[in-house]
Amino acid sequence: MTSKSTILDTATFALLDIETTGGNSSWDRITEIGIRFWRAGEIVGEWQTLLNPETRISPFIEQLTGISNDMVAEAPLFEEIADDLETQLKGTVFVAHNARFDYGFIKAEYRRLGRLFSAKVLCTVKLSRRLYPEFRRHNMDALIARHGLAQVQRHRAMGDVSAMLAFFEHARGEKGDERFENAIRELLQCPSIPSHLPPDTLQDLPRGPGVYRFYGEKDVLLYVGKSTNIAQRVASHFSGDHNSARGVRISESLRRVEWTETAGELGALLLELQQIKTLKPMFNRRSRAAKNLVSIGLSENDAGYLQARLVREIEPHRLGDYFGLFRSKRDAQRALSGIMAKNELCNKLLGLEPDHEGACFQRALGRCKGACEGLEHVERYNLRVQIAFHGLRLKTWPWKGPVGIVEEDVRSGRADILVVYNWMHVATLHEEEELHDLSLQGQAVTFDLDSYKLLIRALMDRGSDTGNVREKQPRVIELPPIGEPDVLMP
Repeated sequence: MTSKSTILDTATFALLDIETTGGNSSWDRITEIGIRFWRAGEIVGEWQTLLNPETRISPFIEQLTGISNDMVAEAPLFEEIADDLETQLKGTVFVAHNARFDYGFIKAEYRRLGRLFSAKVLCTVKLSRRLYPEFRRHNMDALIARHGLAQVQRHRAMGDVSAMLAFFEHARGEKGDERFENAIRELLQCPSIPSHLPPDTLQDLPRGPGVYRFYGEKDVLLYVGKSTNIAQRVASHFSGDHNSARGVRISESLRRVEWTETAGELGALLLELQQIKTLKPMFNRRSRAAKNLVSIGLSENDAGYLQARLVREIEPHRLGDYFGLFRSKRDAQRALSGIMAKNELCNKLLGLEPDHEGACFQRALGRCKGACEGLEHVERYNLRVQIAFHGLRLKTWPWKGPVGIVEEDVRSGRADILVVYNWMHVATLHEEEELHDLSLQGQAVTFDLDSYKLLIRALMDRGSDTGNVREKQPRVIELPPIGEPDVLMP
């Protein structure tokens, strides 16, 4: 009878440490790599090199690591050792202390070369937490002191690798092969999470749709996101693939995760927009509320010609009277300039130059047909204006009153009824009976560009034939008209 093989017998563990010019993989670079290969209780090889980081090493980093600019001046570039390093690490378990740091830097270096790098990653900080939960500190200095490990040259790659290997073998001997192996297997199956989060963070997260929030120190809200699978999406933030400085900063600052479940994707999207605009998380930029939402209105002047004006107060019950939604006056004027140039309309009547006696500037260039001088027939000019602006006309609300959009999550049994009026999300209910007691009279809800676009897609576009699969429209419950046109005004 043969004994069952274990990961400790069959896997090669590449215990790796790097030294760098700083702590951010987006712009800092690696100056040294050290690796010791361990399999079945024995060291089976090692690999080490200094690297030219192609940037200056600061005096602080020189003093911390002992690696000077002179030492790396003639060292190889990362691209020169990239193939060899990839060969050395192929098929191994990538082991590092605070592995997100080392793994993130290695991936960043390969990404600069247009290459991908991935490996099974084992973090010895998390291994220490798993095996020694009674202790609070798990940095390398704490491990050396606590377990009586031999002193090494700290902040040099092979010195830190020696300390990591000493802990690895000490923990195996003290805890026994079975417990040591189980801890490793569990960690290799779990997504890596930032060190300041509780180890079981991902276990509590729901597998359905909703919104999640990342909080930092002193409960500062860092980031709001949405997903159809909260647990999966949050885990993807912790994959170790740091694509941006922002991702690194969020990971380093993160202390707590909160979430709100929804019954479907539309509810999650609307809640995400609402929370980004009202809670103003530090790292969300896209979807921030526009400070000066602007549209364009058309009205006749004394001579009967249609003239454009910028509208800053959007009245949701009059959306059909507006053309376009813009985040700033400049964006609206840029759109007007494009319409003028394409359709040879009058600069003065479009409000692009002051109203003065005589022809507009474009008339002198032959780009206006003379409406500014009364030379173009009023009906002809107005027809051209209506055609030019037709594609920008906002969609009027197609129902007589509010509606309830029903979303249901079959997996959890949850149901949400999203109450929407004039393309504004005004409430979320969970039972159809609640609709009978719902009163929207006097509620103040701000008309919002992002929600308008989102609800247009959800209610109008999803029923259209996309050329592939015809998407199922959501179930809509029509509610009684409110009656007052100024209800739900911003």
